[in-house]
Amino acid sequence: MYPKISIHIVSWNSMQFIPDLLASIEKQTMQDFQVLIVDNGSSDGIESFLQEKYPSVRFIRNARNLGFSGAHNQGIRYALEHWVETELDDRFILITNPDIIFTPTYLEELLKATRGKDAFGAFGGKLLRAYGEGIADEVLRETVHSDRIDSTGLRFHKNFTFTDRGAGDLDEGQYDQAEEVFGLSGALVLYRARALQSIRYQDEFFDHDFFAYKEDVDMAFRMQYAGWQAWYAPRAVAYHYRGMYGQEHMGIWARIKNRKKKSLHRSYFSTRNHWLLLMKDLDAVSGLILFPRLFVAEVARLGYIVTLEWKNAKAIFDALKLIPRIWKKRRNIMQTNVVSGRAIRKKFAE
Repeated sequence: MYPKISIHIVSWNSMQFIPDLLASIEKQTMQDFQVLIVDNGSSDGIESFLQEKYPSVRFIRNARNLGFSGAHNQGIRYALEHWVETELDDRFILITNPDIIFTPTYLEELLKATRGKDAFGAFGGKLLRAYGEGIADEVLRETVHSDRIDSTGLRFHKNFTFTDRGAGDLDEGQYDQAEEVFGLSGALVLYRARALQSIRYQDEFFDHDFFAYKEDVDMAFRMQYAGWQAWYAPRAVAYHYRGMYGQEHMGIWARIKNRKKKSLHRSYFSTRNHWLLLMKDLDAVSGLILFPRLFVAEVARLGYIVTLEWKNAKAIFDALKLIPRIWKKRRNIMQTNVVSGRAIRKKFAE
């Protein structure tokens, strides 16, 4: 019988993180799970490492990089094929980045949070930041588990941007209340198998057109439209290797400097996928109501690209090319939704 939780990791030359992640999974107090790694054409020896150290981990190897979305879709299909239809309400898929470290009770606490919450399709815990020194060196590696927050859920704003709640703040107990949130960070999120099955589009769960970045936000929207809520469980704690970017309370110049530190690759997908989200997930009435805020935000975004980040102008044209495909997916969402755009709009923060 396939276990209750299927833990999915997508790797792409991630061996500097994988050993710590797997070691923390091995120490879990709850052991009813199976680990699946989908590898996107790595050249770092991950397959031989797993064969030697973790032979029980299931492994799918791709010849090329299919991105976060494509690889996770493979894993989700694999898990669903191993559960029978009647089991899906009580079976779960845990999406985790390679650069995560679980505390020993993480799975136990997160699974407790699912009890009695049949209307909830996504669950997540308190994600704090870990800082590593010499993480590529087995001898000199040192990991600092900090009290700085990485994410306590996704917060969506009325200018159609999102932030990780509490990102960059010190954890002083301000997010110790279990509660509903708009969605969870794709770095570490537990999905109910039934919820994933319900939002499936052809062979996709995460939108394959997104490739990487903001696919978790799109998932949060589609879960909301399909009537699935998201729950934050603060007693489930994990750590995420992350730099100082992602702070929620930065001024405009700090944001510009922060963005310049990111790779053009990341900025390209972040920008392009923002527009895909806008086209795909914002209903028409909400678009009209929020138009003044959206107009100011998008003019500023375009102005930034044209004046300071011209190398990423390709994101504009690539987003336009994807309109026909994204529009088909939008139409499917709006025709099958069980929750109105108005109800979702009420969950937006300022």
